[in-house]
Amino acid sequence: MNEAHSIAVIVAHPDDDAYGCAGSIALHEHDPGFRFVLVLATDGGAGQIARGVPATPETLGAWRRVESANAWRAHGTVPVRHEWLGYADGHVAEADFEELVARLQSILEAERPQVVATFGPDGITGHRDHIAIGRAADEAFHRARCVPGPGLRRLVHGAIRASVLERWNTARRRAGAEEWDPGREYHLRPVPDEAIDIEVDTSAVCSRIVAGLLEHRSQREVLIEPGASVRRWERVVSREPAVMAWPPRAAGQPVLADLFEGL
Repeated sequence: MNEAHSIAVIVAHPDDDAYGCAGSIALHEHDPGFRFVLVLATDGGAGQIARGVPATPETLGAWRRVESANAWRAHGTVPVRHEWLGYADGHVAEADFEELVARLQSILEAERPQVVATFGPDGITGHRDHIAIGRAADEAFHRARCVPGPGLRRLVHGAIRASVLERWNTARRRAGAEEWDPGREYHLRPVPDEAIDIEVDTSAVCSRIVAGLLEHRSQREVLIEPGASVRRWERVVSREPAVMAWPPRAAGQPVLADLFEGL
């Protein structure tokens, strides 16, 4: 009997989860038995507060928890388990690594998802929280899969293609805007095009991805470039590339078109 499709998304902050996963989840929401688990290391309480949002540094974390719930309702697929680990935003790398791994391993062993999606060693933006939670999630995945049971078939890292980032930087240069510098924290860090193992066409659900992202109102000045239209944003999220961290893609195997392809 084939396993039902299931995924655990393990990231650092509210809004990290949408990029690279929301579209793939939407494409599978009606699969029989589909299960989506979301794990967030922090509530993003040290993030920016957009103009007009009545949050304060003291209330931002609680505000962003509500935004996260609203976002997934707008995406259209609410996680069956929405786990908040409660670490301080900006300080995940300072947490006890073994404790963090053990907490994630406990969730993975209980849920046994087919696919675990997290950050790779670049953290996509070099954010230290991203890198720390990705490293711990990788270790938890490998420890959990050594325990006999179903699931835990694939570990994926969200990614940005180098060619795509170069195209964005070309547009930014023409507009006189600051380019993304992969050597700086909080700037986008690409992977070589040939390292991309999975690329999902999410154009059919791109409006739902953006609808969810728009619910992160406190972060809109970080998420949306000045002057960017919803249509442009939809184009940006219409592809979800990823690196297959485990098992590695076989030599000569074509790039997969779905997170669950071949499982």
